[in-house]
Amino acid sequence: MSDEVEAGHVRVRLDLSYDGSEFSGWAKQAGGRRTVQGEIEDALRTVTRSRETYELTVAGRTDAGVHARGQVAHVDLPREVWAEHHPKLLKRLAGRLPRDVRVWALREAPSGFNARFSAVWRRYAYRVTDNPGGVDPLLRSHVLWHDWPLDVAAMNEAARGLLGEHDFAAYCKKREGATTIRTLQELSLVRGDDGIITATVRADAFCHNMVRSLIGALLFVGDGHRPADWPGKVLAAGVRDSAVHVVRPHGLTLEEVGYPADELLAARSKEARNKRSLPSAGCC
Repeated sequence: MSDEVEAGHVRVRLDLSYDGSEFSGWAKQAGGRRTVQGEIEDALRTVTRSRETYELTVAGRTDAGVHARGQVAHVDLPREVWAEHHPKLLKRLAGRLPRDVRVWALREAPSGFNARFSAVWRRYAYRVTDNPGGVDPLLRSHVLWHDWPLDVAAMNEAARGLLGEHDFAAYCKKREGATTIRTLQELSLVRGDDGIITATVRADAFCHNMVRSLIGALLFVGDGHRPADWPGKVLAAGVRDSAVHVVRPHGLTLEEVGYPADELLAARSKEARNKRSLPSAGCC
């Protein structure tokens, strides 16, 4: 599979954010459900006065209810369309898009760039509060309420046992033909002065429901229902554990996507398409 842009077209990078509360996720769906991809593609077609819908490729597809502050996508536009519209395209999109999705930057992407496959990491934040009074009403769409006191130190102890490259099948919703091997680069939790606990979760990629399942396991440790070594044992077992709850989506935000230097984009894109496997036991 090549990342060569079709002749006569230009690849454009979009940096965007959205409140996922009223969306059925990122990806377009049958049945007329409202999605982020659908809104942006419709707006792009309208403001460029095009008959064709230009399809977006995104760094990380988010589920229904999940938010994004630092999402990245790309779209291939005919060069004449880009030349005519790009000076005013950002402002026109702002006027056409609904208020719960914004495009912040549009620029011609460097050679080899693919919003999905060129990414080297994605960073999410999950926010939760154990305040006995509940969640600040102004934050209710972005913070989960957990009605048991949480021990952040115990949660961080448990998180350390999950770092590194593993098969995260126990924390993912299996998809036919897709690997569940990922490298979890960071998983840490901090309680802010406002009492909100923010979990930072960074990996080279994520499989379906992985972040929300990891947080669900850590919450069970934090409230004392499971010991700190339990999430690691679940990981090692390699199968879904009914005790691991997939927490609600509204506490989750895609914060940032990382890319390598421009000269490494194409190589990274090719590497990311290779199906991964873990080293065999006894291998060097």
